[in-house]
Amino acid sequence: MARAAIQRRLNWLIAEVVSTREETPLVRTIELECPGWPGHLPGQHLDVRLTAEDGYTAQRSYSIANPADGEKLAITVEHVDEGEVSAYLIEELTTGDRIELRGPIGGYFVWEPGTGGPLQLIAGGSGIVPLMAMLRARIEAGSDELVRLLASARSYEHIIYREELSEIAQRDGIEVTHTLTRSQPEGWTGPSRRVDRAMLENLVWPPAREPTCFVCGPTGFVETVASTLVELGHPPGRIRTERFGPTGGPT
Repeated sequence: MARAAIQRRLNWLIAEVVSTREETPLVRTIELECPGWPGHLPGQHLDVRLTAEDGYTAQRSYSIANPADGEKLAITVEHVDEGEVSAYLIEELTTGDRIELRGPIGGYFVWEPGTGGPLQLIAGGSGIVPLMAMLRARIEAGSDELVRLLASARSYEHIIYREELSEIAQRDGIEVTHTLTRSQPEGWTGPSRRVDRAMLENLVWPPAREPTCFVCGPTGFVETVASTLVELGHPPGRIRTERFGPTGGPT
């Protein structure tokens, strides 16, 4: 029975695009309907496969942006330089189109409401995507677990899910902090630099609170943040990481 379940989850399925929306000038969310989708946990990802008329195929992995919702899925895709899959998904894909996908994939970088808090989320750029699934799941479940999010973006215009996160920050028990690394709008009062030791020491739950930390973003960002958290006293076993590079991987 277990082997059959694993095989079923790895099958390629056909998903139809229900809607799309622009998150930033370089980022697009694609909502899908996928008959036969087995469900997923916040933090998991899936594979997308595109096939050209001549039979050429390209495959990339993308984090799932929404909590489990039957056969409904959402992925948030960032345009990658020379990225053939991301370019197609952002520039060409439209409502009614169909793509192949399989999943869910991953069981380590996951969190479910009710598993305890506090929860510390740290994102670099599009690393916010799987963490957003966790936040949305927490809200949907009506959980009261304490959550802090620290998200790094190049500029105000590049904050993914900006309006939704602004609304989420008004909820009890959830704190959202953005740091802008390259440019800031007039009147900006938040951090204006890359995530560093001082920022983590001041804005992250202290080790004494025993938070579970999820860190997602580019490889260098994740390695720096995770190692600094350990230096600050957070046990390595309570730090979970997901990283991606310029040529693919969960985003």
